[in-house]
Amino acid sequence: MFSINNVICGMRAKTNSLFQLAVIVSALGFFVDTYDLLLFAIIRKPSLAALGLSPNEVFTKGELLISIQMIGIVLGGIVFGVLGDKAGRLRVLFGSIILYSAANILNGFVTSLPQYIILRFIAGVGLAGELGAGVTLVSELLPKEKRSMAAGLIAGFGLFGVVTAVIAHKYFDWRVCYFIGGGLGILLLLMRIQVQESGLFNTVKQASVQRGNFLMFFTSRERFLRYLKCILIGVPVWYVIGILVTFADQFAVAMHIQNVDPGTAILYLYLAIAMGDFSVGWLCEKLKSRKKTLFIFYGITMLFVTLYFLQQGGSAQKFYIICAGMGYGAGFNVVYITLGVEQFGTNLRASAAISIPNMVRGSLTLLLLLFKFAREFFSDVVTGGWVTGLLLFAIGIIAAVTIKESYGKELDFIEE
Repeated sequence: MFSINNVICGMRAKTNSLFQLAVIVSALGFFVDTYDLLLFAIIRKPSLAALGLSPNEVFTKGELLISIQMIGIVLGGIVFGVLGDKAGRLRVLFGSIILYSAANILNGFVTSLPQYIILRFIAGVGLAGELGAGVTLVSELLPKEKRSMAAGLIAGFGLFGVVTAVIAHKYFDWRVCYFIGGGLGILLLLMRIQVQESGLFNTVKQASVQRGNFLMFFTSRERFLRYLKCILIGVPVWYVIGILVTFADQFAVAMHIQNVDPGTAILYLYLAIAMGDFSVGWLCEKLKSRKKTLFIFYGITMLFVTLYFLQQGGSAQKFYIICAGMGYGAGFNVVYITLGVEQFGTNLRASAAISIPNMVRGSLTLLLLLFKFAREFFSDVVTGGWVTGLLLFAIGIIAAVTIKESYGKELDFIEE
């Protein structure tokens, strides 16, 4: 009896270590993801100036490169999502990091704008597979009671990649920053060798069901609405990141606030998002509800967005603290990512979980167009900003109210 207990304890310890490894590797994957996602925004000016572009071209071509990278992310979200359901979650984690690492190392050697454009696109495609595949794999491996905490840890720790990118830029040349990103990717690739594939995927792989058919999202009205709601719930995150904080200097001027630096505002924002991610994972477990947690953090975000627009005069430090408050509330991004995993069957789960966060990121292009229309219509950047936010949060709340609760949902089901 003693020997049997020892064997059982040993098996449990091995299983727990495999679970822990999957969480750690997924968290490091998102760390690398966020490092690169914000790296170009940080080193845009010195890198493009080094290629001989004029100050005006640094601005216009910088916008082009960001757009190209976002197109790569959206396309990669679809491609890796399909691959995750057809070939496996683990293969996506290997494929995405290989593509990302190669693109970043080569980014350090670019000598012309066309090379830069091509490699930023490839890096965007590679990045797309990291977060969704990691959360999908961990959610299918872990007991349902631990999903929320695991997702919060992955998303929260991953956002420290932004902090690392800021620090790297301060101490290294822009080319070295890309080499660092590629090197981190290679180290992560080596760590992934011991990670196991999802048992649910291996089971479904033996069944005669369609896997990874992206068109299935559009062949059923109910399934399409599930998919769309997950995206709409997450869009306000990128309203905060891509508009309110990215253009913090422009809003600050309109609010008569001096010496606001967008880079510092982004740093405050992302550090707070990481804290929010950890808190959301914990609160989901306490409340045993995705939706209740979502509404609480929606409320926190809207409170600080309101304070953001009520500023007049004030100090840059107060501005940064409000950005941190918005970031903490934006930790609800863990919820829409986890919803993307739990709302869909195993044969379509990776397609949903990988493409949804990348569709949310890719929505930034449309958000910027909406913001441009609003500020031109009202002839005021501040009014245009809060009107845009009001519309996006209203849409997000409607989507959240109407989506089904999925906390504790068993994931052993398929989409017919």
